[in-house]
Amino acid sequence: MWGQPPSAVRFAAAKPIRAMQQSPLDVLAVAAQNNNFSLEVLMLPYLFVLFAIAVRFLPFAGPFNILPHAWHFTPVAASLLFFGARGSRRQMWIPLVLLAATDVILTKFIYTYTFSWDHLVTWAWYAAILWLGTNLREKAGPVRVVGAALASSVSFFVISNFAVWAAWPQMYPRGFSGLMMSYAAGLPFFRGTVESDLFFSIAMFGTPVFLHALAGWMHKSSNDHIAAA
Repeated sequence: MWGQPPSAVRFAAAKPIRAMQQSPLDVLAVAAQNNNFSLEVLMLPYLFVLFAIAVRFLPFAGPFNILPHAWHFTPVAASLLFFGARGSRRQMWIPLVLLAATDVILTKFIYTYTFSWDHLVTWAWYAAILWLGTNLREKAGPVRVVGAALASSVSFFVISNFAVWAAWPQMYPRGFSGLMMSYAAGLPFFRGTVESDLFFSIAMFGTPVFLHALAGWMHKSSNDHIAAA
C-alpha cells in the first residue's frame, strides 16, 4: 500500500550465516542506511507541508514561478492528506498553524484584502482534510488515495465558494441566484484544483514507496557485494 512505512524488521532480517560474514563496519553501514531511510520517511509530512506553503507564494516570485497556473495548482490538500496519514497525531496542529499563518500573510500583506470570517471556514476545512488523511493510515491503496483527493477537491469547491458568497454580500446578491453565481465564478479554478490534488496526492503517497524500493535495492546491492567478497 502506498506510503506505508517499511518495517525495520524487513531491513534487519538477514540469514545468520550472512550476518557472520559481515564485518562490524558493514553492519554499521547497513544500520546507518536503514536509520537514514526511516528518518527521511518521518520527515516527509513536514517537508510536504513546507513545500505546499512555498508553492502558494510562487505567483509572486516572478521568474521563479516554475509551476503553471500556480494560483490554483497547489499541493495544499495533498500535503494535508499525507500529514494526516503519516504525520504524528500529536503534531496535527503544526500544518494547521503554518497554513493559517500563510493565509494571514497573503491576505493582509500580499493581497491587501480585509480579513473576514470565511478564513475560519478554510481553516476548518484544513482540519477536515487532516482528519480524512488519518483514514489512510492503515490502508492507503491507489483507489483510496484518489478518492480522498477527489473528496478534497469537491469539498473545497463547495465550501469555499459558499463561504465567499456568505461573507461578501457586495460581491454576490443574496439568494439562490447569487450563490449559483459564486459557484459559476469558481468553476474555471475547479479543474486546476482537481488536477493538482490528484497529481500531488499520487506523488506524495508514492514517494515512500519509491524510497522503500530504492533502499531495498541498495541493501540488496550491498549484500551482493559482501557475498562476492
